[in-house]
Amino acid sequence: MGKIVNGTKVITGEVRLSYLHVFDKYAATPGQEEKYSVCILIPKKDTKTIALIQEAIANATDLGQKTKWGGKVPKNLKMPLRDGDEEKDTDDNPEYAGMYFLNASSKRQPGLVDSHKQEIIDREELKSGDWGKVSINFFPFAASGNNGIGVGINNIMKTKDGIALGGTPASAEDDFEGEFEDEDGLLD
Repeated sequence: MGKIVNGTKVITGEVRLSYLHVFDKYAATPGQEEKYSVCILIPKKDTKTIALIQEAIANATDLGQKTKWGGKVPKNLKMPLRDGDEEKDTDDNPEYAGMYFLNASSKRQPGLVDSHKQEIIDREELKSGDWGKVSINFFPFAASGNNGIGVGINNIMKTKDGIALGGTPASAEDDFEGEFEDEDGLLD
């Protein structure tokens, strides 16, 4: 169950976390400012969270009209909520099937907790593919001719493990199978 706070802040229902960079800042492009970031995958069946996000986007658009864009909503306004079935190749990226998605970032590290209010500090405890609830804030921007609604990540609460996205690296034992010496110094 999600909720909206102060018009532009949303606490989502359960979502899937992808491209998770919440322990270290990251920049996708060299020279770009590094930030903490996450791609949030929202099941299309979660109509309540989607409605809350759409309401917060509308509120942020109204705010931008008053404070950033001279009283008008610009044409080609960049919107954050996107359709995974339409924008992604779901054969190559099956996690986007049946999902909306948005990207959220922050210069400040988001708070990370589990469903028991315990802080998550171990990188192994939170990974791309896990499920959780997120606190996000929508805001208008105008920069270098680009106008849109951005998304800031505030906090993440992990609710359950998910299948890892982005591939799981092989263990050293698997990579070097047959290469280990036994107690007598002989290779397997």
